[in-house]
Amino acid sequence: MTHMNETAEMKPMAQPNVTAASLRPIRMWRHFHAERLLIQQFAWRDAMQRYKGSYLGILWSLIVPLMMLTVYAFIFSEVFKSRGFGTIAHESKVDFGLTLFCGLIVFNVFGETVQRAPGLIVGNPNYVKKVVFSVETLPVSALGTSLINAAMSVAVLLVGWAIFHHSVSSTIWLFPLVLLPLCLLSLGLCWMLAALGVFLRDLSYPVTVVLQVMFFMSGIFFPLSTVPASYRGLMRLNPLLSILEDSRRTLLWGMAPDWKWWVPVTLASLLVFELGYYAFMRSKKAFADVV
Repeated sequence: MTHMNETAEMKPMAQPNVTAASLRPIRMWRHFHAERLLIQQFAWRDAMQRYKGSYLGILWSLIVPLMMLTVYAFIFSEVFKSRGFGTIAHESKVDFGLTLFCGLIVFNVFGETVQRAPGLIVGNPNYVKKVVFSVETLPVSALGTSLINAAMSVAVLLVGWAIFHHSVSSTIWLFPLVLLPLCLLSLGLCWMLAALGVFLRDLSYPVTVVLQVMFFMSGIFFPLSTVPASYRGLMRLNPLLSILEDSRRTLLWGMAPDWKWWVPVTLASLLVFELGYYAFMRSKKAFADVV
C-alpha cells in the first residue's frame, strides 16, 4: 500500500474536465491508457490480496466456482431434471455442467465488479483526500480484478471441454467481442454505483438483492427457448442474457455471436458506459467533502 501511495504522489495525475470532449471515446481511452500501469498494479494486487495468507492462494478463485458448479449441476440436472441447453446432440451431464460453468464465469465478471462498486470510494478515503490520484481508475481496476479471475476459470473450462470433446471451439477468437459489451456495461454501472455509494451508504444492500435476481434471470441455468414465448421479450431486456448466450456460442459451440442482438446490446452498454463515467466525474468534486 505504501508503494502505491508513493507512486501516486511522485506522479500527479491530470484531472480531466467533465465536458462533452472528455466523454469522447478516444480521449477517454488515452486517459486510461496513460494510467494503465497503475490500473494493472491495483487489479493484480486486489486479485492476490483476496487470498493472502491462505494455503491455496489464488487457486481458490478456481475451487470456489467449481464447487458451486457441482452443486448447481446436481440441483438442476438431478433434482429439477433440467433438459439441458439442447444445442449439442446427445448432451451429457458433463456438457450441461460445462455450459452452466461458462455462464457462471461471465456473470461473475459483472457481479463481482458491480458488487464492489458502492464501497470503492468510501473504502479508499486516502485516495480522495490525501493523494493526487485519479479515483475514476478504481472501478477500472475492479473490473480488471474480475477479468483476471475469469481468465483462470476460462482456461479450466476450455481444458475440460477439450478433454471430453477432444477439440476446442473454432470461434474462440470471437470471445473478446462478447466481452466488449460485458465490460462496457459492468464499468458504466460500477462508476454510477461508486459515485452514489459515497452519498448513500446503504446502497450495497439493494445492489446485492438486484444481483441475486439477475443471477437467476440471466439464463445461466436455462436456454431462452424454455421460457414461455409471452415472457421472452421481457427477458431480452436483460443484456446479460444475450452476453451469456454469445459466450457459450463462441467458447463452446463453435458458433458466431448472434449479431442481431450483439449490436443493440453493445450500443446500449456503450450508452451506460458513457453515462456512468459522466455521472462519476460530475460527482467527483464532492467526494472529499463527504468521505
